[in-house]
Amino acid sequence: MEKTDILSLSLSELEQLLVKYDEKKFRAKQIFQWLHKKRIMDFDKMTDISVQLRQQLKENFCINGLFMQKRLESSIDNTVKYLYRLSDGNFVETVLMDYSYGKSICVSTQVGCKMGCNFCASAIAGYVRSLTPSEILTQIYETERDTGVRVTGVVLMGIGEPLDNFDNVLKFLNLISDKNGNNLSLRHVSLSTCGIVPRIYELADMKLQLTLSVSLHSPYDDKRSEIMPVNRTYNIDELMKACRYYIEKTGRRITFEYAVIDSVNSAEKDADKLASLLRGMNCHVNLIPVNRVRERNYRTSRSGAADFAKRLGQRGINATVRRTLGSDIEAACGQLRRDAGSKGGLDN
Repeated sequence: MEKTDILSLSLSELEQLLVKYDEKKFRAKQIFQWLHKKRIMDFDKMTDISVQLRQQLKENFCINGLFMQKRLESSIDNTVKYLYRLSDGNFVETVLMDYSYGKSICVSTQVGCKMGCNFCASAIAGYVRSLTPSEILTQIYETERDTGVRVTGVVLMGIGEPLDNFDNVLKFLNLISDKNGNNLSLRHVSLSTCGIVPRIYELADMKLQLTLSVSLHSPYDDKRSEIMPVNRTYNIDELMKACRYYIEKTGRRITFEYAVIDSVNSAEKDADKLASLLRGMNCHVNLIPVNRVRERNYRTSRSGAADFAKRLGQRGINATVRRTLGSDIEAACGQLRRDAGSKGGLDN
């Protein structure tokens, strides 16, 4: 019999299952806190529940963990990048970032990605599957266990498209914010999407109060479709309508991610078009110097992102250049997993 992944269960789901074993509901809360507050990975260490119940848990449930395959720490800014191996042998990447206001962690939501964005290393390695709620969650738990620090912010911007793994991501958000467990406010969570429009509407209606980051990368449909195939399904006009709906329903500001690419999307006409597109919206533009990918020829000149930020500012658009973290360890997602796949694994 296949065992149930207990770390992916909400407290209410765990309560329902324990009732089937003729256990009181409050036992579920005890177990939930062992898992999500004390981060215990062994049922035998749950000392305030009976030996009989612990045995039932071992027979019917499993606690899925991750295995640290590689760890890289920046000598520049304390960024730490992890390659984690999943129980089925696949790999995901996680990045811990050090800011003045606390520690933020960038987690993956899929093994690979279907979206095929041209400048992204994650797409090159190919899509395998979506992550379970526990596999997203334990990227945080294992990183906190390794570093001994408390994560204060979560960014769903690693490998994969979060809205393509919608149900599991929602369960993860429920788990990470549960007051009986980790109790992280969703105001400290940012979800990045390439623009799956129907899911943006669904997310808006839930009013979760997380920050939505939308990868835009060009204000023109033809150019955006060239570098981001999702635009062929949901064009810029449809995407902007969904973003305005999100702002209206949630009252939250949207961040537009914009990778500044020389000779592609950084000219004066691009700034004009982008300013026209976003004017009047409660939004912020996060400009990103593009990461170098071996298979692609995209580049950002030394002053390219700063110059484009100035152009947008002159047109009344709030834009900043993202701080580059972990440049000495290639902290952008995709490279380690791709190398692991091609070499059949990496040594620590």
